[in-house]
Amino acid sequence: MKISIITASVVAGVMAAAPLAFAETGTTTASTTPNVGAKIACVGAAVSTRESSIDAAVQAHTTAVTAAYTARASALSAAYSKATAKEVRTAVKTAWSDFRTALKKAQRDWMSARNAAWKTYRTAAVKCMPPEGLGDGSNSGLELNGN
Repeated sequence: MKISIITASVVAGVMAAAPLAFAETGTTTASTTPNVGAKIACVGAAVSTRESSIDAAVQAHTTAVTAAYTARASALSAAYSKATAKEVRTAVKTAWSDFRTALKKAQRDWMSARNAAWKTYRTAAVKCMPPEGLGDGSNSGLELNGN
């Protein structure tokens, strides 16, 4: 009988103390939880910076590709105004070689700028300490590959 009374007293004491323990934990957690809104805004700023950088890189890539096509058209036009077949072949070969070189450079520059934008974003986003799954870095594979 004494054991039942002691057991009942211990159980009642634990149950009475439990709400106090949970209330204290809830208060401590609430006061130390960082502002989620600020973290979201921080990630938003990082995304905005990334998107501006990518936009500039796409424009630069487009300009470089357009310039390569324009230069090729001009070089081919000049090539076909040559007097001999040998001169035409040499000039055509040079026109296409220069075109290929320009396109490769445009692609390298685009890839470098794109990768730098994503790297800067990832670094900034990590510093924001966002809630799980908030960033959009998993979508980076959808970017143009520069071809």
